[in-house]
Amino acid sequence: MKLNIVPARTGVTWFKLGVQTFSRQPLAMAGLFFMYIAAASVLSMIPGAGVVLALAIVPGATLGLMAATMEATKGKFPMPSILISAFRAGRKELRAMLMLGMIYALFCILITALVHLIAPMPEGGGQEVMLSDEFRMSMMITMVLYLPVSIAFWHAPALVHWHGITPLKSLFFSLVAVLRNTSAFLVYGAVWIGFFVFVSLIVTTLATLLGGAGAVGAIMLPTALLLASMFICSIYFTFRDSFVTEPDPTPPATGESP
Repeated sequence: MKLNIVPARTGVTWFKLGVQTFSRQPLAMAGLFFMYIAAASVLSMIPGAGVVLALAIVPGATLGLMAATMEATKGKFPMPSILISAFRAGRKELRAMLMLGMIYALFCILITALVHLIAPMPEGGGQEVMLSDEFRMSMMITMVLYLPVSIAFWHAPALVHWHGITPLKSLFFSLVAVLRNTSAFLVYGAVWIGFFVFVSLIVTTLATLLGGAGAVGAIMLPTALLLASMFICSIYFTFRDSFVTEPDPTPPATGESP
């Protein structure tokens, strides 16, 4: 494999392909994403190691959703079992994916601990806490610390599962691939943020006109989940276009003398 450098406008293409693929199989893609959220929620409720387990399945679930996207591009209906395809591979692949998941969980726990030390979240709950300066500072620091982790894990599950690359090397290759295609990823992120804001404004306005504040909360959650499902569909295309598989330069042995 080798790195493929794409132009900035490819970010718009990734966005379009994600939305188009979701529109082909909306029930399947949304259903798979909801299944993942439900599984993570159930795992997180396990006393002791629940949060760690919920975080550890993120790379594997991401790979499953990418595999589902690939199936949808072929016109096939992705079955629920595809969500755990990363955990149904060979023993070597399973071990590598589990290791990648534990590394991801470790990074997330370290970030949480650092944020708690630097800018502890205010106690209590409700809108007052979310509007406080402490909450905003905490969220900002979390985003800054999580960004390099997100970049390192962006392509890592696919590199481990489809190309047999070791977890540590996959993190390095993913980091390099995203940084070398920074312009495309910046456009990609900006388009998605703009799309999220645009849809949220429309839904919020309509919900307010039709049912008031209560309707906004009832409608925004499923809308956010659908938008997240669309976004997940686009991740596969960022991987597909960031790497090129080179053919084996060595010709097969035929047993004949040249």
